[in-house]
Amino acid sequence: MAARESGRIKDANQKRVLDEAARKRRARKAVEALERDNFHDDPHADLVMSKKVPKFQETLESQRGRKKKTKGADYYKQRFRKNFAQLVEEDRGHNPNPPNYWSAQAPPSKRPERHFCAVCGFPSNYTCIPCGARYCSVRCLGTHLDTRCLKWTA
Repeated sequence: MAARESGRIKDANQKRVLDEAARKRRARKAVEALERDNFHDDPHADLVMSKKVPKFQETLESQRGRKKKTKGADYYKQRFRKNFAQLVEEDRGHNPNPPNYWSAQAPPSKRPERHFCAVCGFPSNYTCIPCGARYCSVRCLGTHLDTRCLKWTA
């Protein structure tokens, strides 16, 4: 008679486990992919509305007594906004001497590192064995295994 084998042990032997260097490489690639996806300039920033376009909402009566609108500060904030890299370069040009963004440093924390769930963001006590991601509950572990764990890696 053959001994029964646990499904959990059989699955654990088949799973791929990453070493620390591979985990760091994978995390760095994920951050770089997020930064590539997140960084973009406003594609509509240079659009200029033509004055010849008819405005269908306005009637002749409302145009007679209407005053000329002035553009507020919000318009110029949106029109001439800068991304983070542009702001840092501008600060570097205006303020080359410390203290500035490039010279700011903080000592390492005296408190222990806090760990957060990779799925929901709550504090986590558990780590995924194959990839090293943190999770806080069985529900988040299920979501992680279904959608994130060692999937879509280069």
